[in-house]
Amino acid sequence: MLTPSLQKNDTKAKWLIGVFSVIVFSVVTVLGKYNLAGKVSLSFDVHIFAAINSIINAAVAVLLLVGLYFAKQRNYELHKKVMLTAMVLSVLFLVSYICHHLLAGETMYGETDGIAGLSDEEKLAAGSSRTLYLLILLTHIPLAGLALPFILFAAYRALTGEYEKHKKLVRIIWPVWFYVALTGVIVYLMISPYYH
Repeated sequence: MLTPSLQKNDTKAKWLIGVFSVIVFSVVTVLGKYNLAGKVSLSFDVHIFAAINSIINAAVAVLLLVGLYFAKQRNYELHKKVMLTAMVLSVLFLVSYICHHLLAGETMYGETDGIAGLSDEEKLAAGSSRTLYLLILLTHIPLAGLALPFILFAAYRALTGEYEKHKKLVRIIWPVWFYVALTGVIVYLMISPYYH
């Protein structure tokens, strides 16, 4: 096992993780209601952020698999580096996600005529793929929000050398984090044809 990188302080960790998680949730929720689309003139396609998000999600999914492999091989030093990289990429994802939603606004699956809301023709054209998209999105969004503090606690447990607590938490949160990263790519691939 590795030497702990952090001094154990559960009270401080719970407070910091809780505050950070609430701030992230609040920022994403509030910014979801506001957007600068049409109010700011940019010289690039703001949907580049969505593409970046998808690339980051794909990279995080791969890193999670690589991190799991290194943990199973008991190569804890490489496991730590890979998992910390996945966490840094997740922070970059968050910044890019906020930029995209702030600058591009919301995109409705199936909307093709540029008029807000779906007409009967657009609903018909989208068909059952819209239902599939919404089902994926309805699991992806809440799991992404709920996973954050648990991911941070898992990292904290590892960095303080509490490996049994880390493993116990990771058995639950790793599959959720992997699902969120993977479905993030799927959501992008499904919604991107409707970006205007």
